Amino acid sequence: MAVSYKELGLVNTREMFAKAVKGGYAIPAFNFNTMEQMQAIVQAAVETKSPVIMQVSKGARNYANGTILRYMAQGAVEYAKELGCANPQIVLHLDHGDSFELCKDCIDNGFSSVMIDGSALPYEENIALTKKVVEYAHQHDVTVEAELGVLAGVEDEVASEVSHYTKPEEVIDFATRTGCDSLAISIGTSHGAYKFKPEQCTRDPKTGKLVPPPLAFDVLHAIEKKLPGFPIVLHGSSSVPQDEVDTINAHGGKLPDAVGIPEEQLREASRSAVCKINIDSDSRLAMTAAIRKYFDEHPEHFDPRQYLKPARENMKKMYMHKIVDVLGSNDKL
Repeated sequence: MAVSYKELGLVNTREMFAKAVKGGYAIPAFNFNTMEQMQAIVQAAVETKSPVIMQVSKGARNYANGTILRYMAQGAVEYAKELGCANPQIVLHLDHGDSFELCKDCIDNGFSSVMIDGSALPYEENIALTKKVVEYAHQHDVTVEAELGVLAGVEDEVASEVSHYTKPEEVIDFATRTGCDSLAISIGTSHGAYKFKPEQCTRDPKTGKLVPPPLAFDVLHAIEKKLPGFPIVLHGSSSVPQDEVDTINAHGGKLPDAVGIPEEQLREASRSAVCKINIDSDSRLAMTAAIRKYFDEHPEHFDPRQYLKPARENMKKMYMHKIVDVLGSNDKL
């Protein structure tokens, strides 16, 4: 039996994106698949008075189970109210849906937004698949994110060796023919904690850390001119905080040359038509850093609550930082 997201207290992205584009900020889209991630996201959103997109990939949905995720999303809304937010604005979004069937199943099970990623397909096939998803989703007032251009990197089932920038000359035709509500573009962001190869970067002579190449803002601005006011999305936008990487490596981890997108570039993007920025790896790093540190300092402990509590706090701190200092979505409820 199909369940509407409205019964769960969720919202779609249409109104929040319109406000974000007009207000010059971006909505945080945080991936989750555990209770601790969900709690940290909700706590951060409530304390900063921010709308938020809670998103799951196909792999995360398989891991956590679709039915459980639905009730976790409903629980997130009620938890936000319990924490003092009278009217929480929470979206449950499918990240990188790869088929019509998956998108339909998510829509029928309480998702308020879905992404159909046909970016690896030939252009006309991407249009046809996206249009099919849009037609079904809009019957249920569910918003649809599409993708044009290919990001490099690896994240769950999504993998590509090379990136292909979005072609500004294609965006009007694509958005018009598909009817999508937002468009994920490729301007140099990348999936995972290893967003760039060392040969793509320079090295800071003082720290020895990799310095990534700048994003292609010329491509972004060209797309903005073609589609003024249209909601644009950036995937692969974790900054890969070096303090978390250092903590992981200091406590038995092995993440050499992990590097992400500089936050000042994400701030610049947030002030443009980019109204949704996806952040996944940073949460994974924050959680792992806290757990590794705790295990080193408390080898005698074995209760998961003992090490998951500081992990949750570390993720919450990271989420709040992103909302306030990078995306600017605080105080928007």
